[in-house]
Amino acid sequence: MTTTTEATAVYGAGKQSIAAPRKPISLPRLAEMRARDEKITMLTAYDATFASVMDAAGVDCILVGDSLGMVCQGLPSTVGVSLETMRYHVESVFRGLQRSNGTTWLVGDLPFGTYHESKEQALRSATVLMQAGAHMVKLEGGGWTAEVVRFLVERGIPVCAHLGLTPQTVHALGGYRVQGKGDEAAALLRRHAHELQDAGAQMLVLEMVPEPLATSLTEELKTCHTIGIGAGKGCAGQVLVLHDMLGINLGRMPKFVHNFLAETQGDVKQAFANYVSAVKSGAFPDDAKHAW
Repeated sequence: MTTTTEATAVYGAGKQSIAAPRKPISLPRLAEMRARDEKITMLTAYDATFASVMDAAGVDCILVGDSLGMVCQGLPSTVGVSLETMRYHVESVFRGLQRSNGTTWLVGDLPFGTYHESKEQALRSATVLMQAGAHMVKLEGGGWTAEVVRFLVERGIPVCAHLGLTPQTVHALGGYRVQGKGDEAAALLRRHAHELQDAGAQMLVLEMVPEPLATSLTEELKTCHTIGIGAGKGCAGQVLVLHDMLGINLGRMPKFVHNFLAETQGDVKQAFANYVSAVKSGAFPDDAKHAW
C-alpha cells in the first residue's frame, strides 16, 4: 500500500502554480494538446465553488456528470437523474467558471432516457444543457448512438461519447465490471469507437476498459480524444469523479483511484493541482492498481 509520504513523492512532484494564466480550452486547443502529446485533465464537478477552484488549479475539462445522482442525491445509480437536475447543475458550474473568468472546457451529461427515443429528442435535450452553459454534451453507448452523434454534430453541438462501463446501462452489463475483455468484446468496442469518431464525436470516455485495448484505440483514433477512467495511462487524458479523488466516496473506492487530498493536509486547491500535475507527467494513473 502506498503511504501518504510516498504518494506525495509521486504525485506532489513538480507542482504547478494554481494561478498560472492559460489560454481558454477549446476544441482546437484540445487538438493542439493531443498533437504534442500533452495529457488532457478532466474532473467532475456539480457546483460553482468546486468548479471555480478546479479552474484555478488548471483542470482542462469539467464534466457535470450524471454521477451527481449517486454522490449528491444519494441514488443507487445514475438512472434516476432528470434533465432538469442536469440543467441546474450545469448552470451552477457555469456560473462558477464565469466568476473566476474560467478557461475550462465544460461538458454536460445527457441523462438516461433523454436521447434514446429519437434524434430530435436528443437535440432538444442537448439544447437544454448547451443553453445552460455546456460547451459539449456527453452520451453513453455505441451502435445506435452513432447516428445520434452525427445528428447533433451536424447541428453544431460538440459530443463526447462514452464506451466500456456505461453506468446508465449497468443493469444490462451485469454490474460494475471491466468491459472489452476477450477478442469478441474488444472487437465490438473497437468497432463502436470508430463509428463514433466517424460520426463526429470529438471525445470518447473509456471506462474500465483493459489498458492494451484503450491504448491501441487512442493510437487509432486521430480526431477523437480518449479520456480514460480505469483504462490505464495510455489514453489521451484522464477523468475522475470529484468525490473519489478527494477520498470522500460513500461507497467502495475503485482500485484505480488515488486520494489526492490525503497528501495535501486538506488543501483542496493543491489536491486539484497535484492531480493535474500527476496526469500531465504520467505519474497517474498507476496501471499496477488496475483490476483488468
